[in-house]
Amino acid sequence: MVFEISIIIFLMVIAILLILLEIFMLPGITVAGVGGFIFAAGGLIYAYTISLWTGHITLVASVIVFGIVFAWLLRSKSFSRVALKTDIDSKLTSSRDLGILPGDEGITLSRLAPIGKARIKGITVEAKSLDELIDENTPVIVMRVDGYNVIVQTKKETTNTHA
Repeated sequence: MVFEISIIIFLMVIAILLILLEIFMLPGITVAGVGGFIFAAGGLIYAYTISLWTGHITLVASVIVFGIVFAWLLRSKSFSRVALKTDIDSKLTSSRDLGILPGDEGITLSRLAPIGKARIKGITVEAKSLDELIDENTPVIVMRVDGYNVIVQTKKETTNTHA
């Protein structure tokens, strides 16, 4: 009987540790959560095969131990070292708010494939090519400004289409 109880305790302790690891340390459903569920189910099934009372005692004791450890972990400062504490108070400025308008000219700072960096009116922005890839250091003209997107086209194409 001592051997069976040792097996049950081992299975339930591993289950509780894996489930707590899943909750506090690993995002999403991972091997730890699935493993914790399998260990818990195995421990409970094994306990109920020994006797009904052993199964009930295992179930109640496991829930109580899990609840106590869970509450202790929530209240303790154990996770303060790994928790995100940074407040983000910056805001994204729209290209329209920067004063970039259709017809403004600039130069690409990186390859637009189809998105990259460009400097327009002395301001570095994220630019998007209309149809193609645009190489670095290519003169561009702003075709459209959609919120945070600056849609550009190479300067020579624009002059060819208007000629």
